[in-house]
Amino acid sequence: MSDAALPTVAEVRAAAEAVKAALDRHLAAVERRIGDEDPDVYAAFNELAAAAEEYDELLYDRYDEVTPFEIPTPEDGVPYTGPAEPAAFSVLIRRDYAVVEPARLIAQAERVAAHDRDADFVQDGGTADALGVLFGEYEPDEIASRCKDFGLEEGDSTLWIAASEEMAEPGEWLGSPFGHIDPQDVLHRFDVSSVFDEEADEFEDAEDAEDAEDADDVDDAQEEDETARPGLAPA
Repeated sequence: MSDAALPTVAEVRAAAEAVKAALDRHLAAVERRIGDEDPDVYAAFNELAAAAEEYDELLYDRYDEVTPFEIPTPEDGVPYTGPAEPAAFSVLIRRDYAVVEPARLIAQAERVAAHDRDADFVQDGGTADALGVLFGEYEPDEIASRCKDFGLEEGDSTLWIAASEEMAEPGEWLGSPFGHIDPQDVLHRFDVSSVFDEEADEFEDAEDAEDAEDADDVDDAQEEDETARPGLAPA
């Protein structure tokens, strides 16, 4: 960062004052909170986290220093603000697939339609019709486990468990099944992506390279030690 882009001393000090004020607001909210799910406490917590992050960034940019504390947030960066003891919950699943063998997909749908009169698949139906037939016949978990048999390739997937105060009324959310979910109501989230595997491989490769470098350093040190060590005089 160039000197021209550095935050000013006044900006850093203002950020520090913002942290102090956020600390006071957070303490006041905690002192007057009502129950374990007081929204004022959550709001004050988020304000404090944002103020601390801003101060930490400006402090580092200006003075190359960091603060000794960190306010933790979930991996997805969204703090949970839902009920502590949910009476009901929703499970939301997204799985992405690539259609890599359309002919295989259509052939599987034709095979289902040939044995199931209820399967609505017209002769020479396309990929879209085939998907409707297969997902009408098989459970999503079975398609996920056998995706290659259907000419599909798995992409990223995620599963959310979202808490709620009470069970939804029958048909209440059918018009917009996923529109009512607030990320702050998500109790648990499980993500699957090839990106994570790549990151793990890169980490392991870096560890292996570091171990190899350490081993080379040890070997070099031993060689130097043996070279410098005087030999024994003959008897």
